[in-house]
Amino acid sequence: MNLFLNRLIRAAMLDASLYEEVIADTGTMFQAMMAVFIYSAASAYGGFGRAGVAGINFGMITTLIGWYIWAFSTYFIAVRLLPEAETNLNRKAMLRAMGFASSPGLIRLLGLIPNLAGTMLIIASVWMFAAAVVAIKQAMNYQSIYRAAGVCMIGWIISAIFQSLMYFSLLSVFGIPDQQF
Repeated sequence: MNLFLNRLIRAAMLDASLYEEVIADTGTMFQAMMAVFIYSAASAYGGFGRAGVAGINFGMITTLIGWYIWAFSTYFIAVRLLPEAETNLNRKAMLRAMGFASSPGLIRLLGLIPNLAGTMLIIASVWMFAAAVVAIKQAMNYQSIYRAAGVCMIGWIISAIFQSLMYFSLLSVFGIPDQQF
């Protein structure tokens, strides 16, 4: 457990050596998945907790699907559209790195404090984006941080579009009035 917490902290501190470590260690996939599930729980409670159980379920679903779309589209863009000569093609290594890149999102739990949900969303998003850029640079063996940032941004935009569509769809399915957010 201490190793896992240490890795979450190092990932949030944008430690490039941590990302190299989880890329090389195939046994860290479970920890990476746990980082994503913990992030989605923090996001759900911090952003949607005031809407009750339906809001928390809504938050978990949209966060998990949104994260996966971001990770997968980032991988696709990095490998198919914007590869470099030495681009690594290991999908699982990239997913492990992106899993740990979600660790800054744990601060979304502070959204439970009245009037902080929006601020925590912005801070967590920017911090997670920075962590994802470091993760992608290491996972894809990119020489340029700018290429990694561009790939992450394109993937993030695709994810944001899908999450917006899910947001409006699931609000109506769960019957949650959007004024509760």
